[in-house]
Amino acid sequence: MTPPSPPLELETFLPYRLNILAETVSQSLAGVYRRRYGITVPEWRLLATLGQFGTVTAKGVGQHSRMHKTKVSRAAAALEARALIRREANSQDMRESFLVLTDEGRRIYETLAPQARAFAEALVADFSASDCELLDELLDRLMLRAQELTREMAE
Repeated sequence: MTPPSPPLELETFLPYRLNILAETVSQSLAGVYRRRYGITVPEWRLLATLGQFGTVTAKGVGQHSRMHKTKVSRAAAALEARALIRREANSQDMRESFLVLTDEGRRIYETLAPQARAFAEALVADFSASDCELLDELLDRLMLRAQELTREMAE
């Protein structure tokens, strides 16, 4: 008879730890834009994507930010209702439209982007330059490996 395997301890389970870290960091940063502008995490991700790329379809926002299309759609509707983004017709495909920041949306993005960068810098302030390089490398490697495992499991 095979002995039972030990229980899975979430506190030491890497996927769980990464998820908790991501959620903790995201919620901490969210406090910055929620208090000042009443913006949710998905709305901020949409604003940030448009701030980075300019004009993007909702599908493109979802692919870039890894948000489900429903979250993107709700965030876009909320930001459009507040006149922070607008939709522009896609003459190549009338089923979709492009999203773009309005002047007010751009102003908010330009205010929040430096604060987000400062938050990210504060997060690793106690790290050396080599620690930061190693962290970036390890995150890249973990992302690639996760993508490989996703493909392998789909086969």
